Amino acid sequence: MKIAVLGAAGQLGRDLCPRLAVFGEVVPLSRAELDLERPEGIRAAVESVRPDVFVNCAAYNLVDKAESAPEAARAVNDAGVEALAAACAGIWAKLVHFSTDYVFGADAVRSAPYTETDEPGPVSAYGESKLRGEHAALAASANNLVIRTCGLYGVWGSGGKGGNFVETMLRVAGQGKPLRVVADQRCTPSYTADVADATVALLGRGAGGLFHVVNGGDCTWHEFAAEIFRQSGLVPDLTPITSAEFGAAARRPPYSVLSTAKLVAHDVPAPRPWTEALAAYLRERRSK
Repeated sequence: MKIAVLGAAGQLGRDLCPRLAVFGEVVPLSRAELDLERPEGIRAAVESVRPDVFVNCAAYNLVDKAESAPEAARAVNDAGVEALAAACAGIWAKLVHFSTDYVFGADAVRSAPYTETDEPGPVSAYGESKLRGEHAALAASANNLVIRTCGLYGVWGSGGKGGNFVETMLRVAGQGKPLRVVADQRCTPSYTADVADATVALLGRGAGGLFHVVNGGDCTWHEFAAEIFRQSGLVPDLTPITSAEFGAAARRPPYSVLSTAKLVAHDVPAPRPWTEALAAYLRERRSK
């Protein structure tokens, strides 16, 4: 089996590629080789590789910038994915595409984890673009696999964002600066190694459709930061604030915890609790 991976140099892609090798040849693709912003070249790029499976880890993920430039998010996350899905369908290749908990958020009083059958309701241009990309991927083939995840962090960091939340917290704390972190958004930050493991398990079972893959439990970003510092033996000046006080350009879901019950029903073990995943990340980080 040949598996192409777009975004192979990112934090999720770098955890996925070595794991995918269990299926056969893995072909990492750079943006120079396949650019989702240039749909006219996508079909030729896919046909030149002719993979059995195409894994898309690439996305436009500048959530706040998308509010003032929604067309940039749509070009990659919507139109780009639609063209990619069509190209994969043209050679009978399975598309694996990653989405986000930000397709939810409109339900302001939600307090139970979202399932794959719950109605989405994005509250940002980024979330809307990702939802459209989901629809495009799933409409192209019932065999395609769309995985929603949340708050990814991996030892390689997010190139587009200059790191990840854990690294940002540790860097600012190391500089001795006070931290003000949002305490009214509840979700499940997830370790890319665990998301990669579950993705490989789903592929091994031939799964298609929509799945949620996140670590277990939930927390606010303030609670996540506090646990990062507790496990790292740090005691910085950490203050909880509201989303309104933070003043981001884009709205975030007040609650976007994702249920992994469907994952378990397909004989894929639920990823470990987020506190354990964080501990594993910090150990791996120290070993690098």
